Amino acid sequence: MKIAIFSDIHANIHALEAVLRDIERQRPDRVFCLGDLVGYGAYPNEVIERLRELDIPTIMGNYDDGVGYERGECGCAYKTPEERQRGHQSIEWTTRVVTPQNKAFLRGLPLNLEVKKNGIHVKLVHGSPRRINEYLYEDRPLATFEKVLEAAGSDVLVCGHTHLPYHRIIAGRHVVNDGSVGKPKHGDPRACYVTLILNGRPEVQFHYVDYDFEAAAMAVETAGLPREFAEALRLGRG
Repeated sequence: MKIAIFSDIHANIHALEAVLRDIERQRPDRVFCLGDLVGYGAYPNEVIERLRELDIPTIMGNYDDGVGYERGECGCAYKTPEERQRGHQSIEWTTRVVTPQNKAFLRGLPLNLEVKKNGIHVKLVHGSPRRINEYLYEDRPLATFEKVLEAAGSDVLVCGHTHLPYHRIIAGRHVVNDGSVGKPKHGDPRACYVTLILNGRPEVQFHYVDYDFEAAAMAVETAGLPREFAEALRLGRG
């Protein structure tokens, strides 16, 4: 069985369409989205409606929660007052633009999903099994990953949220971060997603997809969102 998993689109319809085309070429048996459909980008409604149209099983990201429930914040970790101010602009703009119907869709998303195939149990989350907005960076201590895997209760845990792809194996169990479709932070402007093959031992493959990031950046600028968001798309440094 082959499954494709992506997340953190962040209202970037240009990146999403490119990834969907690439996934179609991969011919997976199933496709999943780990959330954060909205925020920072210029096309939140278009992204939501595209996933609704395709009926892709999707879990709730922290930004989906913030916008769906109109919380006025996204549960993001900002490092400076300037970042926090730009984050406030993003959540305010996105909450204003997203339609009531699409907010209802975001509120109805589950917090996790599971796949069980060929004796392999896969848990899908946004941040971690413990918190929707927990950042599971690759360099977190081994003890942290052991506790997270215990909470997951699975052979494979797939998460997003950090926008940094990685694959760690801990005592025979796998932790995979699928990167980001629409707001990559790994220093490469290409969109990123992952495929898993669940036949015997899990196989993990990352895919990096070219898309028109300049068009996405210009759309951000035209929408009146902070220009730093546009530059992040051009540089792949989210």
